[in-house]
Order: sequence, then C-alpha cells, then structure tokens
Amino acid sequence: MKDIYILGIESSCDETSFSIVKNGVEEIATVISSQIDIHKLYGGVVPEIASRAHIRNITFVLEECLTKAHMTIDNIDAIAVTYGPGLIGSLLVGVECAKTLAFLYQKPLIPVHHISGHIYANNLEKRLNFPLIALVISGGHTELIYMDKDYSFKKIGATLDDAVGECYDKVGRVIGVEYPGGPVLDKLATLGKHTYNLPIPLNDGTYNFSFSGLKSAVINLANQEEKRGHKINQEDLAKSFQDVVIESLTTKTMKALKEYKVSNLILAGGVAANKGIRSKFQQVCEENNINYTFPSIKYSTDNAAMIASSGYYAYLLGRRADLTLNPTSSCELK
Repeated sequence: MKDIYILGIESSCDETSFSIVKNGVEEIATVISSQIDIHKLYGGVVPEIASRAHIRNITFVLEECLTKAHMTIDNIDAIAVTYGPGLIGSLLVGVECAKTLAFLYQKPLIPVHHISGHIYANNLEKRLNFPLIALVISGGHTELIYMDKDYSFKKIGATLDDAVGECYDKVGRVIGVEYPGGPVLDKLATLGKHTYNLPIPLNDGTYNFSFSGLKSAVINLANQEEKRGHKINQEDLAKSFQDVVIESLTTKTMKALKEYKVSNLILAGGVAANKGIRSKFQQVCEENNINYTFPSIKYSTDNAAMIASSGYYAYLLGRRADLTLNPTSSCELK
C-alpha cells in the first residue's frame, strides 16, 4: 500500500502550526508558532490580535515545516485543516491557506474537527484501541466521547457551562497568577494541602460536567477571606481546587467506562498535560484494570500533527471539502 502523507494546518486559537504525518501515525515534521507571550499582556487570548498574528506567521511556518521535512507540496497527498470549533478569525486564516494550497496544487482538501484532532493526538504514539472512551479536556471543551471504530464519535457527556481549562484560567486570575493559569495551578497544587472546602460540581450521576459553580465558589471564598483580612494561601487553594476538579472528572469517566463496558481510556486536549490529572487517572485506571493512554505534552496542546493524523483517517473514508469550505466557531463532532 502506498504511503500517504498528510499536511495538517492548525490555527483555531493562538498557535499557528503545520505538520506532515505519514499514514496517520508517523510525524515527519511539525512547526508551531505560539502567541502565549503576546496574550499574557492581556490576561487571555484577544481574538483580533490572534488572527493578525496568524496572518503574519502562516507562510513562514509552512516554509519552515516543508524545509524541516525535506519535502515540497508536490510530495503531499492531501491537506487537512481545522475548520472549527475555535476563534473564527483565527480559523479563517488557516482555512483560506488550506484552500489556496489545495487549489494551486490540486490536492484533496480534508476538513477536520478540532476535537477529533485532540483525540487522534494519542494515535501518534500508540494506535487507538477500540472500543474506547475519550475524555477531552481543554480551554474550550470538556467532553466524554465513545468510539467503537475510527471516526465514529458519540458524545455521551459534556460541560453545561465553563470548560475545565477555562475554569483553571479564571481561578488562576482570582488568586493572582499569570495567564495561562492552568499550568501554574498544577504546579502550586503539588506544594499545597487540601484545606479549603469547595463543592464538587454537578455531582448528579450523569456524564455531564459543570464548572461555573466551582469558579464562583472560589471567587466567593477569595472575597470572604479578603473581608476577614486573611490572605489566600495560593498553594492550598490550588490543591483544594484541583482535587475537586479531579474528583469530578474521574468519577464521571469511570462511571462511563463501567456502564459502556469499555476497558480503554484516552485523555485528550490541552488540560491533558496537567500532571495532577494524569497521575490520578493512572491510579484509578490501574485499580480498575483500564488501559489508559495520554499524549505527550507536545501533542496535548494545539498542534498540526494531531490534525494531520485525524485527517488521514478522514482521507481513507473519503471525506472531502471543496473550495466553499468555511470555518465555524461552533460545530458538532461527527
């Protein structure tokens, strides 16, 4: 069988990334241009600034990726691009680039859902083993996905409000840590003790999540401590907060694995880089004989390798887009 090389393009938020992946599993070259240092100045991603940075960077990142791979567009079999969900201006830059390349070089254009990319990030290190349940945890998503084969996505649970990554960043802002708050809170949690009483959100036996109430509880706690003249202990609050998040995630995920009679679990998304969450899932999966995998840090955050890997399986299934493809800020995984 002929080797298939997919060029992936990712620009859904504040990373401009290109990657070339062979047969869905072998990363040939990946280049990522991050905007974190820019958005730190504002305490979060500013959509207009992000899209302008993508415009400035996108051709340079493409050229660097091809040079790194010692390849040209002529060596590419198809072009896969994130079309949504994400920031509409950022997505537009990536989609227009993909459409231009597809038109000029007469290559198939493959639309890829951002969440499917995060799921297939695991595929770059170990072939997905079906049936499985994927827990997708990121700045914009908290979802439980059941899969019995490639590109068969059944959402069985999701957040009703804030995503877990968004909650981490907002809590980080409340206790005075710089953006992005998630990695900082994860580090602080290793130094603290669970001393603050916070509620476990949506502890109702469903597969859905909710983090807005937990965020509000942290805000109220911080305000009450300030009125009493007490200083918040960042390490202890980070530990207390993270313990509650982990309890919510693990309880609902393990319930889903049991009820769907599935013994394979994968983590996906930027928050899958959280060491506290990874470690706890490792423990509970060992206790319950669950095969547990998670992507390396480089594949957890937004990158084009995951888009190219996902795009390969979409390519095999004959999924194509024409030049009318438009980005969308919100779309269902299918």
